[in-house]
Amino acid sequence: MTPRPRPPTVLVLRALGLGDLLAGVPALRAVRRGFPGHRVVLALPPGLTGVALSTGAVDEVFPAEAPGRAVPSLAHWPGPPPDVAVDLHGNGPESRDALAALRPRRLLAHALPDGPPWQPHVHERERWCAFLRAHGIPADPLDLRLPAPSTPSPAPGAVVVHPGAASGSRRWPEERFAAVVRCLRAAGHRVVLTGGPGEDALVRSVAERGGRPASDVFSGGLSLDRLSALVAGASLVLSGDTGIAHLAVAHGTPSVTLFGPVSPRLWGPPPGHRHLALWKPGPPGDPHGRNPDARLLRLHTGEVAAACLIQLRGRGPGAGAPGAAGRAVATRVH
Repeated sequence: MTPRPRPPTVLVLRALGLGDLLAGVPALRAVRRGFPGHRVVLALPPGLTGVALSTGAVDEVFPAEAPGRAVPSLAHWPGPPPDVAVDLHGNGPESRDALAALRPRRLLAHALPDGPPWQPHVHERERWCAFLRAHGIPADPLDLRLPAPSTPSPAPGAVVVHPGAASGSRRWPEERFAAVVRCLRAAGHRVVLTGGPGEDALVRSVAERGGRPASDVFSGGLSLDRLSALVAGASLVLSGDTGIAHLAVAHGTPSVTLFGPVSPRLWGPPPGHRHLALWKPGPPGDPHGRNPDARLLRLHTGEVAAACLIQLRGRGPGAGAPGAAGRAVATRVH
């Protein structure tokens, strides 16, 4: 029997973190639709393989990662050059050059003479959809939902509080998170805490201050599939501007996200009542800084707790009516 010819390949580079992957889902699905009959391969860190495949936009994952947000080497790409290479990693030229070195038949990138101009003040989802539309590929920035996980939630119906973030500038103080945890518990809600790799001490501290037992703490050992199930089955997710906030959006789970130093206009949830983005307007800060951003520190525990109770109203015990606290929060959501 004559072997079936191998379909042409589209290689997409977006070797970043969880939030970046989820913000790129609408663009990935547009690539999938724009190149029917092609094998779509996504270059990204191997730890995100499960989430990437669950989007339905990716056939295979090509392991590629580098420290921070650097461009990884693609020199270990196997086989012939890709038919199409798509740079969704950044504005180049480093990411463009990494793909160009593979000699694809066609390369789509911002950093090309015929590439669309980079738009620094546009929301991340819209930026990459606009990039593809400029190449004649229709893309919808709201096409971002993930299917329900097959894994059961380890804490169905709980409020998930995630105090960590990749950089110190996006971490709201732990004592404030703990105060909100105590408030939510007093209103009758079960609260569990999560953390990423290296955040065990932070999560334990918030749990102890908030009066939560060890059984309600999910630290950096929680796999992505279990984290996804936890978020999908939660009544609410409270976090800073980090990957779990994007996971809540992807599963349609109500959320309250604390922004600073980057505006939610660039990385926030889509419009709608399910997601509240709390933000104090001001000049943008360093998203990779070591210390909590000044705009983030202007968010106080009372308004964050009230925002959470507004989102939980009708979803669990003790939420009650918003009252004056609800009105106060509404003036602070931008």
